[in-house]
Amino acid sequence: MASSAAPERSPWPALWALVIGFFMILVDTTIVSVANPAIKAALDPESNNLDRVVWVTSAYLLAYAVPLLITGRLGDRFGPKNIYLIGLAVFTLASLWCGLSTTLDGLIWARAAQGIGAALLTPQTMAVITRTFPPERRGAAMGLWGAASGVAMLVGPLAGGFLVDGLGWEWIFFINLPVGVVGFILACILVPKLETHSHRFDIPGVFLSAIALFLIVFGLQEGEAHDWGMIWGPISVWGLIVVGVVVLGLFLWYQVRTKNEPLVPMELFRNRNFAWSNVAIATVGFTVTAQALPLMFFLQTARGLTPTESALLLIPMALAAGVVSPFAGALLDRIDPRTMLIPGLLLVSISLFTFAMMMNTQIPIGWLLVPSALLGFGNAGMWGPLATTATRDLPLHQAGAGSGIYNTMRTFGSVLGSAAIAAFMQSRLEENLPGVKDATGGFGEGQMPDAIAASFADAMAQTMLLPAAFILLGVAAVLFLRRPKHLTRTASEDLVDEPVVE
Repeated sequence: MASSAAPERSPWPALWALVIGFFMILVDTTIVSVANPAIKAALDPESNNLDRVVWVTSAYLLAYAVPLLITGRLGDRFGPKNIYLIGLAVFTLASLWCGLSTTLDGLIWARAAQGIGAALLTPQTMAVITRTFPPERRGAAMGLWGAASGVAMLVGPLAGGFLVDGLGWEWIFFINLPVGVVGFILACILVPKLETHSHRFDIPGVFLSAIALFLIVFGLQEGEAHDWGMIWGPISVWGLIVVGVVVLGLFLWYQVRTKNEPLVPMELFRNRNFAWSNVAIATVGFTVTAQALPLMFFLQTARGLTPTESALLLIPMALAAGVVSPFAGALLDRIDPRTMLIPGLLLVSISLFTFAMMMNTQIPIGWLLVPSALLGFGNAGMWGPLATTATRDLPLHQAGAGSGIYNTMRTFGSVLGSAAIAAFMQSRLEENLPGVKDATGGFGEGQMPDAIAASFADAMAQTMLLPAAFILLGVAAVLFLRRPKHLTRTASEDLVDEPVVE
């Protein structure tokens, strides 16, 4: 009899309950991207440096990325339902802290607390899908997961625009409170308690991975602000990054050599689809995070749109992603994933290059709806299909570990994207607007004078080229995928609960 912790009931109600928490995290991310100019105007009005306000996103992503490997293991050990509920409670309470913050530093710390809650919550959603849906039906479940991403792209920016314009930026966080309470109650009722598996916790691995991630990301984030020179006394920015890379190498060496249960079970990477899906999702995380900042600053600062008006331009993207994702997920159960992933990722790149060409002060705003729609179709072809491909053949007893690795790669990509885009955006600003870094006053909310708006728009357009090009690395990664094993087996063969060695 196959080892399975799935209860004798439909897994769909539990998935719907879990999607509420996952949806809230996605909405929170998109809301903040719309509200960044308003947050900067309210809490950091005198600075022309964008690095500090970008930490509102980077602190969240850093706190999100660092614990993901162990929080996936915690779900295997103590049950995904229990860890999910703890994470949802932490995230909801941290949202209250964010809304009550009166300084930028205070908001950054509150966002870090949100990231910890999100790290506890996120791996459990994918782990429950992996453990309750059979491989041949997992694409449809991940289609719902992808559809949640698409709807969040619509709800987040629109809600952010209305809330920022009508009530103030604080309410983009207060709105999480009722959603979190409802999600907590539904998860208590609908999500089953699944079988737990005994795991040792790789404490040295946790510390090594945390130190490596922090040093690399902090160095990238602060590099531009310190002219890539000294940051603390004799310590340089590049020194931090190099030490971080060395520690990361030490972490990987330790994971291969340790006789105890490693934080990252390296045998999972012998599954070719799991390995290359992780590479691809890192490029997706980088791109999605990086593209939001220059676009929103262009729309609200160079073109003078309100947050609500900026969000309305994203409706085609959200509708395309939300409508197409469930169909894409169901279709993925019957086709080679590359036939969907390659066009999806390419569409994302094409849409961002198109945005870059259109980001100037002369083009009619309505033309931006075209790349917005292309971006939505591209999203439908990458989120659910990548997650399905990565997790389809995971052994059930390592579902949490695999989900933690996958989400770590996605979030690590997002952290790097946030750090890289901050540095690149600032360098483009200084190139197109010489002396902007030392100018008095600041920019954030509201349109800037026409005399410098064109140069500012050029800087944002040039910045958009970075994520447009980077996502092409994801296209290269998915070329190495193979057909899932459930498509290559005969109907009489059992789907064994072990990773494929390829």
